[in-house]
Amino acid sequence: MKQSRVRLYVDHPLALGQSVPVSQTQAHYLFAVMRLTPGDVILVFNGRDGEFPAEIKQAGKRRGLLECQAQSRPLVMPPDLWLLFAPIKKARTAFIVEKAAEMGAAKIMPVRTDFTNSERLRRDRLQAHALEAAEQCGATYVPEVTDLVKLDQLLTDWPEDRQIMFCDETLAGAAQTLADNSSQKWAILIGPEGGFSKPEHTRLRAMKQAHAVSLGPRILRADTAAIAALTLWQTTLGDWA
Repeated sequence: MKQSRVRLYVDHPLALGQSVPVSQTQAHYLFAVMRLTPGDVILVFNGRDGEFPAEIKQAGKRRGLLECQAQSRPLVMPPDLWLLFAPIKKARTAFIVEKAAEMGAAKIMPVRTDFTNSERLRRDRLQAHALEAAEQCGATYVPEVTDLVKLDQLLTDWPEDRQIMFCDETLAGAAQTLADNSSQKWAILIGPEGGFSKPEHTRLRAMKQAHAVSLGPRILRADTAAIAALTLWQTTLGDWA
């Protein structure tokens, strides 16, 4: 029996002794690309039941079968943090989703702002990027990627108990703003490449849940800003602190 470094998300219940079928795409990856054979052991998770070593019992070109061993890790939930961002170019939007999943966002929400240039979005592809990031980084939870929603609509229905950290290049200082708030429910809002419009600025500043912060003296690209903001929040309030 050989322990492989392969880690795979499966949409199937997991428990000791549970049989887990693999899809045609997964079979190709496991048996044709990674050259795994019956008796090899991989790690599997489903975002609900934790992580399990699973022995390959059957390996074919179009299908395969795994059997779970004893759980290796329980489900570990990330902090209750949402990332809201305005989509940009395709590759950079995918990058934001991947890094948000790696860095512990619980939900990833593309938003259309007044200055958003990118209107076309494939939610299923972005969800796949989040899933692959979870496989690679050792997470046992896969964040949900939502459909594109208008920022104005989202703010209208915004929950009273969730704070918003929105990034504003005209300000200075963020750590103290976060440290002064003990809420466990947060969202980070990253604007588009053109920044927020004046009406959006006005509306956000009028919300008691919204906190404007700066990410430093330099204007960051949207994808860089997302990573910087997630890092700042995680080291101040999240599970890095």
